[in-house]
Amino acid sequence: MSAPLNLVNIERVHKAHGTTVILDDVSLGIAAGERIGVVGRNGGGKSTLLGVLTGTQEPDSGRVTRRGDLAMGVLDQTGTLPAGTTVRDVVLPTSRFAHEHEWAADPAVRSVLTGLELDRMGLDSPVAPMSGGERRRVALAAQLIRPLDLLVLDEPTNHLDVEGVAWLAGYVRARAGGLVVVTHDRWFLDEVSTTTWEVADGQVHAYEGGYSAYTLARAERSRIASVTEDRRMNLVRKELAWLRRGPPARTSKPKFRIEAAQALIADEPPARDKMSLANFAAKRLGKTVYDVEGVTFTVRGRGAVDDADDPAGPAQADAPAERTLFRDLTWHVGPGDRIGIVGVNGAGKTSLLKMLVGETKPDSGEIVVGQTVSVAYLSQHVTELNPKQRVLEAVQDVARIARIGNQEISASTLAERFGFAANRQWTPVGDLSGGERRRLQLLRLLMGEPNVLILDEPTNDLDIDTLTALEDLLDGFPGTVLVVSHDRYFVDRVCDSVVALMGNGALAALPGGVEEYLRRRAAGEATLPGASTAAVGSSSAPAVSAADARAARKEVSRLERRMLKLDGDEKKLHQQLADAATDFARAAELDAQLRAVQAEKEQVENDWLAATEVAEG
Repeated sequence: MSAPLNLVNIERVHKAHGTTVILDDVSLGIAAGERIGVVGRNGGGKSTLLGVLTGTQEPDSGRVTRRGDLAMGVLDQTGTLPAGTTVRDVVLPTSRFAHEHEWAADPAVRSVLTGLELDRMGLDSPVAPMSGGERRRVALAAQLIRPLDLLVLDEPTNHLDVEGVAWLAGYVRARAGGLVVVTHDRWFLDEVSTTTWEVADGQVHAYEGGYSAYTLARAERSRIASVTEDRRMNLVRKELAWLRRGPPARTSKPKFRIEAAQALIADEPPARDKMSLANFAAKRLGKTVYDVEGVTFTVRGRGAVDDADDPAGPAQADAPAERTLFRDLTWHVGPGDRIGIVGVNGAGKTSLLKMLVGETKPDSGEIVVGQTVSVAYLSQHVTELNPKQRVLEAVQDVARIARIGNQEISASTLAERFGFAANRQWTPVGDLSGGERRRLQLLRLLMGEPNVLILDEPTNDLDIDTLTALEDLLDGFPGTVLVVSHDRYFVDRVCDSVVALMGNGALAALPGGVEEYLRRRAAGEATLPGASTAAVGSSSAPAVSAADARAARKEVSRLERRMLKLDGDEKKLHQQLADAATDFARAAELDAQLRAVQAEKEQVENDWLAATEVAEG
């Protein structure tokens, strides 16, 4: 029989686990050079589809054919590496590189070693004592440097920081071979995918383009078919509206009719009313949420630097026994703030959150917590629950009804929105997967009706539909939100501002968001973890006195109130202009007022940025 035209062909494949049908009469193919992103709910069949494609699982019926000379590499989620090996043994085997100069002269190999920070791990480091995140990096590197026709990756962005995800996207986009990737990272999907497969209800639906195109096409397909999933489609329309109004880099990618998108979102309001939420949050929280004043914090020992702070961070054989994460750190978090926190691995993101919630204490300085603060903290570790308790019982232990924003939600309804269907709500907690337990942990936090949410890597193990449901809930959350996440899409979608721990003991405001952080990292402004304490203290920037910082924080608060007032004035003037459309004299007068308000607003924003820099030292 002649070799198939595609790299891999699946013909009428059926696959079931017990009585649950995972793939039902599925036919598809992977062409040479095609880059395919695979999405779908957890447990929906994505990993099973990869298993059938790669041959690790046999279909119950149907046929899978692969090109005879196909060179295929697979990264699964196990992170299993050969016992007794080193990084060099796994990534640079002597069977391929007999001499060191052979790989040292290859720019692609050098790029992988630096991009995944294996050079900092040390090529002769044994893999046995490494964390799960470190082993995943090693396994990923071993596949990336191979000359492959088809690369199959299952959740490759797990355990990578923002910078690592950006590097990986650029690398796989530039490589010549085909790619199949399962990921919940929507930014990554948009960057690398030329085709998106959605695995749902035993079927695989193919869409041209990345996540943005997939969202548009799914909404359009459902509209044409008159699908009645109102709640689900409302979320899709909301997501689509954000994409179309968001960064141009996203919206330029879909090749479908833009007119269809505009028709779908014509009456869709903005994702959230920032002014109303800020006013509501101020009533719930008062003026103070967190005031971090002159905090210094030092960690001691390698475990404290890596595992306790950033579990996925790279090993540092030469890491100092003592390192100052924060030196004289001053930071103000106000009511209604929505702040994303990024930074190099080991810079102290998790340590900062733990200090805010009182799990650790600073060596000096103080953290003032507002009297009305009721905080919910989602850590990276799943809280232990009674394994014999049912899912719904675990949620109802916290509350049966929760008020989130302007809506009251029952425990059962919220559980369903987070992927626990009615029958699944009676599953014992002990039978849940790791991802399901994390969803349950998040559910319990939200049912407690907090007014401050602190989320440490909340997107881990959550599928795209669950992330969309979480984002929808957070859109109406009238409180303060602090997020540490490597998921750029989630940070952009949920947060109004971004700050970065640059590895030098300071916290920097990033008006340009994650893109600005990556530019500053590329320029060498953020130091690598392991920098000496002397380096942390050195800076060419003039020192800011405590009195100046306090005055700047007051000015920041005043300017924020002024911006809210100007936002309201601008909205009223737009409405008045619409009402006076036929009165040219009145319209000209209102237009002049609007221009004046917009000019003042721009000046206030510039003053706010300058005051924020002083306030943060």
